[in-house]
Amino acid sequence: MMRMRELTSVKEKNNELEVRPGGMLVQKRDPDEALNRIPPPTIRVRVKYGSIYHQMIINSTATFGELKKMLSGPTGLHHEDQKIIYKDKERASKTFLDVVGVKDRSKMVLLDDPVSREKRYVEARRNAKIAKAAKAVSDIGLEVDRLAGQVSALELVISKGGKVVDETMSNLIELLMNQLLKLDEIKVDGPYGDVNQQKKLQVEKVQKFVETLDVLKIKNTKRNRVNNGVPTAPNRHQSGRSVEKFAPIAAASQQQEMSSKKTLRGVVVTTQWETFDSLPTIIQTPPSTSTSMTGETIQHNFNWDLLLK
Repeated sequence: MMRMRELTSVKEKNNELEVRPGGMLVQKRDPDEALNRIPPPTIRVRVKYGSIYHQMIINSTATFGELKKMLSGPTGLHHEDQKIIYKDKERASKTFLDVVGVKDRSKMVLLDDPVSREKRYVEARRNAKIAKAAKAVSDIGLEVDRLAGQVSALELVISKGGKVVDETMSNLIELLMNQLLKLDEIKVDGPYGDVNQQKKLQVEKVQKFVETLDVLKIKNTKRNRVNNGVPTAPNRHQSGRSVEKFAPIAAASQQQEMSSKKTLRGVVVTTQWETFDSLPTIIQTPPSTSTSMTGETIQHNFNWDLLLK
């Protein structure tokens, strides 16, 4: 008999319990419970704002935050800028009306909270700044991805032995550097790790592409020189041959220098001057007539008798 009673009690318990999808065993729910549940009563609340009374119909189990949202329409105040006074105390937005004793036709006072408004404005301005910075980083990321496709195309061409104009790579490097400058101009203050992390990733990506283009430019320049016949730096074998070729000329020049040094050793250089007894006679030339006639007046004698005849 005892075993039969235990089995029936277990069956009754099994009928009252159910297994949730997560595997937890809980009490069985009644599907008609929501239909049979009695809704909470609604109450009318009178709220004074300035000199005007606003009558609001609200659920008795609602919160003051829900009441503030309902008052935003008739008063024109944002629900975060409101302050509700009930029984000479400010009530928090998460407080329930029935918990503090709000009943039908209860009276409240609504005040404007300038501090909350200022905080909301500051927060909105900060959020707008963050959103603007995030959009700028996203736009730069799209442009960098577009330029990355060109870098990959140039890398493919050079790897296959093709020629690329140096000006093309220089312009691409300049475009990437412009994107790097734009990233540097984006300033985000505060612990906003998401935007700063995206900015750091884009900077690293641009620097990587610039380094890749520098390497490709060097390879392309070397290949163009070889194709155009420009001599490159000589290797060890060529330098050895040139030294052997010009070795006799160097030996002859060294012998000339040694012989000139030997001849210079026999010459004695002195600073004493020798005096000579016989000096050459100095011939004095008479002064020219042109210089003697400069100071005297020249008188011309004409024969006037010939004119009288």
